[in-house]
Amino acid sequence: MTGHGAKFERQKEEAVIALLSHRTIDEAANAIKIAPRTLLRWLQLPEFRAEYFKARREVVSQAIARLQQATGAASITILKLMTDPNVPASVKLRAAEGVFALALKGLEVEDIETRVSELERAAEEASKKR
Repeated sequence: MTGHGAKFERQKEEAVIALLSHRTIDEAANAIKIAPRTLLRWLQLPEFRAEYFKARREVVSQAIARLQQATGAASITILKLMTDPNVPASVKLRAAEGVFALALKGLEVEDIETRVSELERAAEEASKKR
């Protein structure tokens, strides 16, 4: 796209980046040299809002992936706290509760995945019979 439309698309991309990297709408707007009211108006546009939310999900997804990579170190830390005789009992209890909570959450997720797979398989078989 050329002309004004291309400039507007570029400004919208810059606005999404600014929204992700600044604390307030005012700061984001100032960073890309537009009025805060303009940015607020853009946030009311469904297509702009969708792009902004898509970008936010991507940022969160990347952050979660980084945290998932650290789960090995986190589990070692918890196990050390639980077994260290010099650690206060309250800390050991909290670590143990965390282990149980995470273990139960893992089982719940596995159960849900199994149920969803069974429902998908049943739906697929039902659609084949039609």
